[in-house]
Order: sequence, then structure tokens, then C-alpha cells
Amino acid sequence: MTSPDQTLRRARVAVAVLFLTNGAIFANVLPRYPGVKDDLELTNASYGFAIAALPVGSLVAGLAAAVLIRRFRSSRVAVVGTIFTGIGAFGIGLAPTLASFAAALFLLGAMDAITDVAQNAHGLRVQRRYGRSILNSFHAVWSAGAVLGGLMGAGAVALGLSRAVHLGLSSALFALVAVAAFPFLLRGPEADPLEPTEAGAASAVRRLSRGGGPTPRTLLVLGALVLLGVADALVEDAGSTWAAVYLSDSLGAPGSIAAFGYVALVGAQFVGRLLGDRLVDRFGQRAVVRVGGLITTVGMGAALALPTVPGTIAGFAAAGFGVATVFPAAMHGADELPGFKPGTGLMLLTWLTRVGFLVSPPIVGLVADATSLRVGLLVVPLAGITMLAFAGVLEGRRRPQSGS
Repeated sequence: MTSPDQTLRRARVAVAVLFLTNGAIFANVLPRYPGVKDDLELTNASYGFAIAALPVGSLVAGLAAAVLIRRFRSSRVAVVGTIFTGIGAFGIGLAPTLASFAAALFLLGAMDAITDVAQNAHGLRVQRRYGRSILNSFHAVWSAGAVLGGLMGAGAVALGLSRAVHLGLSSALFALVAVAAFPFLLRGPEADPLEPTEAGAASAVRRLSRGGGPTPRTLLVLGALVLLGVADALVEDAGSTWAAVYLSDSLGAPGSIAAFGYVALVGAQFVGRLLGDRLVDRFGQRAVVRVGGLITTVGMGAALALPTVPGTIAGFAAAGFGVATVFPAAMHGADELPGFKPGTGLMLLTWLTRVGFLVSPPIVGLVADATSLRVGLLVVPLAGITMLAFAGVLEGRRRPQSGS
């Protein structure tokens, strides 16, 4: 396999920058959630239903992503989507009422969904040219951006910055960074026949020869991939929506410390994704996800059984490490499914997975009000069990290829 040229290496860096900005914009919002909940005097249930506006926006807009990508190219859609994602985050900073908070979350979710599909579609273009797994590294950079954003948010809370000033500045900064990355992204149409190289050639033939629509077996595989995606969504939502609230309200941690539940999750997720491509190439996606499911189940299960602030932060870290490769693996599998137009399998996976983000906040909130938030967070070890149950649909260990 030939080494990637300078243009391709620059495109890889540019895609990584897009993932960084996406994670950072989103994570800057999360440390403000407990303050918003207090300012608007929300119960756990009303807070959970308000947060559900974010995945509702994702579901409404997500189906448009594939059409937009085919018409305007993934590079343009990803950058413009980043700008509007930042506008949604700024809206949360300005929100004075429950209705305006939910409306801003809806916009944030809608724009994030479109950006997510577009940047992953472009990342898969770059991966096909590389001819080896690099998608986990992009998601690692997203996690790094989320750590950065979470730390920025925690710092803003500690410094007493208003929501509007903090989220306005952070969103503008990362939108400008995304715009600066645009010239280095791949050019040309999405279905570029020159993209695949050696290791990706057989995959390219399958992609270009899809026809006749998906078979029942393909739809079943897609369903299993969606369940894996939902498991990942449940864990990530538990960290983003509930970690700070649980640590603050249930365990008495101060706001600046409570933010580290999510930071620990995405920090460990970053490490797992940084190692992910090598682990996947060596052991296969199936084995890596199964081990991750075990780590998620045991780690968060122990944290909930023996609740302390350090133990809970460690439990969220274990869950983040466990789910590190799940969504990239599911995306790879969906993008390779026969019978779909280019981008459609990926779009369906991401759209359906967002159902997990839709149902999780209200369910956890209702359970928390009826029992306790500690009980509601049992969704995390349940997600780990789901990973163990459905990892079998993922790709196993690949046979070594000569020259790779």
C-alpha cells in the first residue's frame, strides 16, 4: 500500500479539526446544565423532557443529511453545520425560559445531526483512500474536543462567567476554526471512483454495485447496528445530561467538580479511541466491542453499587472507555451494507441511533423522580449488556494483507 500523499494527510488533519470543533462546542454547554436547571427551577422530569428537545431536533433534521451531502458535498455541509451548531449553543446561553431553552436545544440537535453525518461521511472518504482504519482516530479527536469543551465550561462556571458570554465566545471560536479547515478537505464528488486504494478496492466495488434494495437480512443487521448505536447513546447521554446533576444533587459535589463526571467519560473515551484503530486492526471490531461492553457493565455497575464522588467519576470513565469504539464500528458496518445508496446506510444508523438520545433523558428523569437518579443511571450497565449481546454483527478480525 502506498503512503498517503500530502493532500490526503492534510485532509485527514482537517477532518480531525472538524471533529474537535464539534465535540468542543457541544461539551461547552454541558457544565451549564445544572445552572440552567436551577435557574429555571426544573424538576428532574421537566429537565429530562427539555433535554429531549435536542434529540428531537436531531431526528427531524437528520434525514436531510444524506440529501444535503449529495447536493452540496460533505465538506461544505460539515462546516456550515458547525457554524449553526454554535448558534444553537449560544441560544442556550441566552435562554430565559423553559420554552426558549428547549427551542435552543432543538436547534443545537438539528444542526449537530447534520454536521455529525457530514463529518463522518468525509472521514470515511479519507479512510477509503488510506485503505486502513482511521475512523476511530477522528472520534478520539472528538472526545479530545469534548474534554477541552468540558474543561472550558467548568472554568467558565468557576470564574462566574454568564452563560451568554461563555457560550457566545466558545461557539464563535470553534466555528472560525472549522471555517479555517475547509480549504484542506477533499474536493470532488462524494462518489469519487479514485478514492479507494488497494485495501479498500473490494469495498468500493461493493459500494458502487449496490442495487435492488436491502434484503431482509440486511435490515436485521442494520437493526442490530442501531441497537449498538443506541447503547452508545445511552452511555454518552448519561454522561452529558446526568453526570453533573447526579454528582451535584445526589452526591453533593460542587459545580466545578461535578463537571468532571462528563470530562472523565470523554477523556477515557479519547484514550480508548486513540488505541481503537490498532486494537480493531489486530483483534477485530467484534472482540473489541465485547470487551468494552464488559468494562462498561462492571465499571458503572460498581460505581452505582458503592456511590462516592471519586468512584462515580471513575465509573463514568470506565463507561467512556468501554464504548469508545462502538459507534465508529457501527458506522463502518452501516456504511458497508449492500442495497443502499451511498451515505444512506450511515444516515439511517445515525438517525435511528438518536432515538436513544430522545428516550433516555425523559426515562431517566421519570425514574429519578419516582425512585432516585442512582436507579435511573442503571441504563449505563444495561447499555454494556446490550453491547455484549449484539457485537456479533460486527466485523471480526481481518486476515493480514500483503504490503499493508
